[in-house]
Order: sequence, then structure tokens, then C-alpha cells
Amino acid sequence: MKDLVADVQLIAKQFQMAGEFVDAVPITRGHINDTVAVAFRQNGGTRRYVLQRINRHVFNNPVAVMDNIERVTSRIRRKLMEAGASDIDRRVLTIMLTRAGHNCHVTSTGDYWRAYLFIEGAYVLDVVNTPQQVYQAAREFGLFQKYLTDLPSPRLAETIPDFHHTPKRIAALECAITSDAVNRAALVKPEIDFALRHKPMTGHLLAAGFPERITHNDTKFNNIMFDNVTGEGLCVLDLDTVMPGLALYDFGDMVRTATSPAAEDECDLTKVNMQMPMYEALVSGYLATAGDFLTPGEKANLAFSGKLITFETGVRFLTDYLEGDHYFKVHREGHNLDRCRAQFKLVESIEQQEEQMNRLVLNL
Repeated sequence: MKDLVADVQLIAKQFQMAGEFVDAVPITRGHINDTVAVAFRQNGGTRRYVLQRINRHVFNNPVAVMDNIERVTSRIRRKLMEAGASDIDRRVLTIMLTRAGHNCHVTSTGDYWRAYLFIEGAYVLDVVNTPQQVYQAAREFGLFQKYLTDLPSPRLAETIPDFHHTPKRIAALECAITSDAVNRAALVKPEIDFALRHKPMTGHLLAAGFPERITHNDTKFNNIMFDNVTGEGLCVLDLDTVMPGLALYDFGDMVRTATSPAAEDECDLTKVNMQMPMYEALVSGYLATAGDFLTPGEKANLAFSGKLITFETGVRFLTDYLEGDHYFKVHREGHNLDRCRAQFKLVESIEQQEEQMNRLVLNL
């Protein structure tokens, strides 16, 4: 990352950022892309931007990624204007164009860089603290889906095909177990057994015939910005995986990231628990904005989606661990395994409370 920051000033000059370059500070949250906040001094003040290098290993068609993001942010901006919203630049990501008028810059080495206006006066949270924060995040993600229900043709590109195709995720795990590329399978027999035992549930959502939506597909709690003063949910971040999908994919990932007090990579599994007050706030916030377009079948599967997407994410972490940690960034030995174990523990907690979770949805 140190070498990356040294190059950032040259990259920043390719974008329409006025003023004198001041500094660059790495932003370490996020598993996939390299992110840096840059500051420019202009007219006695400072304006900040976010520069990101798109991970070509994960997103092999950055042009399609950026075209999706441009279409989606333009649509949301239009909806916000129609609704008379204030502070629109804080409620939707603002793409900074290059000096040539493009939505990204390609370096001589084939790296793709993009830039956004930095959203000031806001914060992100990696771990949920209160039901009100959960409500605000869920409301914002539901609103995001709602704004895009009538996105005009053509269909958005699938930036990662089959991203939430859980049967294919379990098939990839089985391949990783068989190949055992880095000799780790013997170390994780309990996790492998857990995954294979849950294989029968993986095709349920795909077989249900739910309508295709425009979905975020990575609704982690830390992909919402909150206002520093009011605590209101402001803006949805990290739009790389916005593409056609099921609304329940988004809700399921919210259950995964917003209902447990533990971090995604928590090592003390006694801290991992699906908390019913958080789930109630999640359902209430999501249905406050998404409830008028969801079908009865979608609503009936809200709790199940939480179990499935949490399981799927654990499978992905386990697969990456078995393959040698190529996909997700790791910061310690066994990091992906820690992540996997935390997800599987949360699946167990959801299973123990699933009947109560379903009743709650029916009573709202």
C-alpha cells in the first residue's frame, strides 16, 4: 500500500479534481479493491475524493462494472431530485470523470482507477451497536432497491456471474476439497462436514421463481454511511456487485452482517449470535421502503435468506482458505478460516431461532 500511495498523486491528476494536491491516506476497510482518500486545497479550503484501483482478479470487466455504477447512480440521483431531497451529493455516490470525460482511468500497466467525491460528515460502522442503526441501514438498502425497480433497459451486466448462485458455490467448495491445493483440507474437517450437511438447502431460493430485481449483492453493514449528527442512513457504498439478482440476496446479507454483535472475523465464537431485537429492527427498516414492491413469497423467505446467505458466505471463505487465500484479502494466518467459522456459527444461531424470526415477519 505504501508504493500505491506514492503513485496516487499521478493518478489523481488524471481526474477532474481542482486545486493543489495535499495528501493521500489509505482506506483499509474492504476485502477487494485498493482505496485511498486524497485531499486537494482549493480557495482556502480542502476537498477530498476517494480513489480506487479496481481489482482485476475479481472484476475481469471493469468497463462493465463502471457502466453499471454510472447507470445506477444516475438513476438514484434522478429519483432523489424528483423527491426533493436535500444534500443529494451525500445520498448517492458522485463519480468523478477523468479529464478526458471517462468514468475511469486506465494506466499503462492496465490498472483501472475510478474516483468518487468524498462524503463528508458521515461515518461507517463495521460492527452494529444499536437497533436504530440496523433500522437505518436496512431502510437505506430497501430504498436503494426501490429506486431501481424501474431502471430502463438494457439489463445491467453481471459483473460476477452467479455471484449468489449457492449451489455453484458449494460445488466450488467440493472442487477445492478434492484438489486440496495447499494441503489444508485435513485441518478443517468439521467445517467441511458442516458445509456438506447443509448442501440440500442451497437451491431453494433459485427454485422459488422470485422476480429478478436490481440488487446490491454485498449489503454488509459497513457499506452504509451514516450522518455524523443525526445518525440517519445516508448513502449506499461499494457498488461493484450491483447487478440483476434476487431481493432476498440483499436482505440475507443484511441479516448476516447486522444482527450479530461480533465482527465478521470474530475468533471467540461465543460472541457470535443472531439477536432478535436487531432482526426486528432490520425487518422493520427494510419493509418500510421495500415492502410495497416485495411479493408475499419474498417476504415469507426473509428469515431463510439470512440463513442461506450467511452459509454461502462461510462457504466462500472456506473455499478461499482451501485454495490458498487468493480472493479475499487476509491480514493474519488463518484469517479466512476464522471468517468461515464465524459465519457457520451464525447459521447455527439463525437455525435455532428461525421459527420465531418467521413469526415476527408475519406479525409486522
